[in-house]
Amino acid sequence: MDLITQQNPQADPSTDASRAVPLRLAVILASNRHGRFGPVIAEWFLANARQREDFAAELVDLGEVDLPTAISHDPSPAVRAELDKVSPVLARADAVVVLTPEYNHSFPASLKALVDWHFTEWQAKPVGFVSYGGMSGGLRAVEQLRQVFAEMHAVTVRDTVSFHNARGHFDDEGRHRDPAAPDAAAKAMLDQLAWWGRALRTAKSAHPYTG
Repeated sequence: MDLITQQNPQADPSTDASRAVPLRLAVILASNRHGRFGPVIAEWFLANARQREDFAAELVDLGEVDLPTAISHDPSPAVRAELDKVSPVLARADAVVVLTPEYNHSFPASLKALVDWHFTEWQAKPVGFVSYGGMSGGLRAVEQLRQVFAEMHAVTVRDTVSFHNARGHFDDEGRHRDPAAPDAAAKAMLDQLAWWGRALRTAKSAHPYTG
């Protein structure tokens, strides 16, 4: 009986303690375009994430960060100041959600710059996606981002949240007009992200990732 208890991870006190610590979730608002709709969706998503006890969400708004596309191993003081706004958030995150529009069948340059300025910050972390756009709902951007994050040694979760013709789904106060379906989609994605986040956090605590 004692052997069975020791082999059961549900009975492991260290496992229970790990589950009790919320996963640090970095939510990246990718658009920096003038007149962007992203902040409305970000507020909706953050409200969903912050209702959960298994996540502690923190927003990274690329509309408030100016990262150049010319990557350097010796950035200027001005660029370092911009990196200081985002790098610590990414470094301490256990999981990431990218909230992205679709621009010309792809994702914003501001997001690609953020990805390229970092590497270890992405490694062995789960990434989920919330996308929006016209008829495509931003899904073409998401499929490209899956390839990018695979190169960064991140794990993307299967389920996404997407808004087709996004502006029509929200009222003037930023409230979703019929939230049942998107709330359910957000829950499914966050559930997957939580599983991977806990699993990878536990694995890295025992075996640091060396990729």
